[in-house]
Amino acid sequence: MTTQHRPIRSFVLRQGRVSNAQQRSFDTLMPAFGLTYSETTVDLTQAFGRTAPKILEIGFGMGEPTAHIAQHHPENDYLGVEVHMPGVGSLLKQIEELGLTNIRLIQHDAVEVLKNMIAPATLDGVHIFFPDPWHKKRHNKRRLIQADFVSLLCDRLKPGGYLHVATDWQDYAEQVLEVLNNEPNLINTADDYAPKPEYRPLTKFEQRGLRLGHGVWDLVFKRK
Repeated sequence: MTTQHRPIRSFVLRQGRVSNAQQRSFDTLMPAFGLTYSETTVDLTQAFGRTAPKILEIGFGMGEPTAHIAQHHPENDYLGVEVHMPGVGSLLKQIEELGLTNIRLIQHDAVEVLKNMIAPATLDGVHIFFPDPWHKKRHNKRRLIQADFVSLLCDRLKPGGYLHVATDWQDYAEQVLEVLNNEPNLINTADDYAPKPEYRPLTKFEQRGLRLGHGVWDLVFKRK
């Protein structure tokens, strides 16, 4: 009898409180802006109804940076992947309030979305902003940025596409830098950590941290 090993998840599904506004946005807007997870490749050009650069955002939280970036870069299409229902509802609410048309959402595990729904060499960029640091040593194996995952990301990026990771945990930044440097298909755009790209807005949490003297590390690599 063989033992089935469950994959290590980089997230824990917390039963967060969903506000009435988030639930309403989810119920009314997900049919228009959501893509249902499936094990078949999605045609992103068809999903957005146009040909434009496609940027994947993994784990968008409550969605404020995603909405800000999409609003200020209407020339790009943004596919957001998030497991937590309150965040999905929150971003849908912002999509409606700002009149955005260049965002689509998938509520599912990003690893499975990448494996099964995203075709090779279709993404122009990937954003991973402030992933869960799993800061306890025994939990480090749960961190999203690992060699196998980065290899999968590279396969889905077009040549010349970029991967942008931001974290406020120094030891995670150091691990990410090591993993990305060891990926043969990626080139660092900086000597080590990159200046914050103009398109990434400062979150309230980040602004508070910076005032308290906490660091934030941006890493921007390009696909060969």
